[in-house]
Amino acid sequence: MADPTDPRVLVINSGSSSLKFQLLAPAEGTVDAVGIVERVGQDSGTATITAGERSATFEGPVPDHQEAMAVVEQLFEDVGLSLTDERIRAVGHRVVQGGARYSAPVLVDEQVRWDINDLGKLAPLHNYAAVHGIDGAQALLPHVPHVAVFDTAFFTDLPEAAATYALDRDFAERYRVRRYGAHGTSHRFVSEAVSSHLAAQGRDVSDLRQVVLHLGNGASASAVRGGRAVETSMGLTPLEGLVMGTRTGDIDPSIYIHLHRQAGLSPEEIDSILNRRSGMIGLCGKSDFRDITAAVEAGDASATLAMDVYVHRLRKYLGSYAFTLGGLDVVAFTAGIGENVPMVRERLLTGLEGFGLELDREANARREKGIRVISTPGSAVTVLIVPTDEELSIAQQAAAVARDLG
Repeated sequence: MADPTDPRVLVINSGSSSLKFQLLAPAEGTVDAVGIVERVGQDSGTATITAGERSATFEGPVPDHQEAMAVVEQLFEDVGLSLTDERIRAVGHRVVQGGARYSAPVLVDEQVRWDINDLGKLAPLHNYAAVHGIDGAQALLPHVPHVAVFDTAFFTDLPEAAATYALDRDFAERYRVRRYGAHGTSHRFVSEAVSSHLAAQGRDVSDLRQVVLHLGNGASASAVRGGRAVETSMGLTPLEGLVMGTRTGDIDPSIYIHLHRQAGLSPEEIDSILNRRSGMIGLCGKSDFRDITAAVEAGDASATLAMDVYVHRLRKYLGSYAFTLGGLDVVAFTAGIGENVPMVRERLLTGLEGFGLELDREANARREKGIRVISTPGSAVTVLIVPTDEELSIAQQAAAVARDLG
């Protein structure tokens, strides 16, 4: 039997038709196993796991998330691991929407489960799936603490001026309309990593003013001062804010009404257009930035315009957040695009030298692992690339809750 003093956390991220999982050591940040079950609820599902040099696959019916967890159990056995390993001290569940109530990870009990399901009204594509994932995992691992870690938690204490929409107050309160944000687990992880990195170099980070740009297929920005989020770009839902792979980001709200009246589209059709057929894929037919940058370099007009729109929106947020913070010390890029697409970083920061942002183009072009600085030594604002690790953050938060339980 493995050393029981070397604890592990199983992290579960349940989507409407998928279940991602990782087994991690929260103290060291090492990963024992990672995998995904796909096509949950469809006639035939698939699943994979990788554990070091070992791997395994599955193909067959996966009618629900409880069965998906049974598939995960079998995959673990196929690579020589076990979900009954006594080192597994907690299961951490990613939950997108925690509302205004949940500002920290919590042990899942009947009330928490009910709340997550109720908050599905605000995040129907995510929270209902999270409940199914929790049910399946608890059925398989009933004696291990299950902890909900909320994507919105980092933003629950936004200043009221930032969290409040200028909407009729009765409607806003009745239907819980406010800015909740998203990607909070990543923004927390990255902003804390930035502070730790700079503190180790002797900088005072007690009032550090940073903008974190989480740029993936979904994209969001946050303004963080002294470790506290004071602004974020996503709102009631993840549709607001930056241009994304398939989402519009900010648009005139009357466009919804215009499309309904002039095009005769239903609310469901409009929702699909705004969330799945817009953004970069709507502008140029591509959402993968490897394809987009190649098209820009080849002179493709639609890809070039899409890139210009993407960067223009980023600049608007970067500038407004610098003023919101009362100055700027750090810009941190993270997630798939933020970490891996030099063109986006260069186009965003070029020409901002007058605002204290000086990009080291050679450093920006290099591909290296870990936290790295891509601003010049003389830049008043430090620009960093910080790899995010939401699963590690979830594991660490879940482990802390489990420890508090004794």
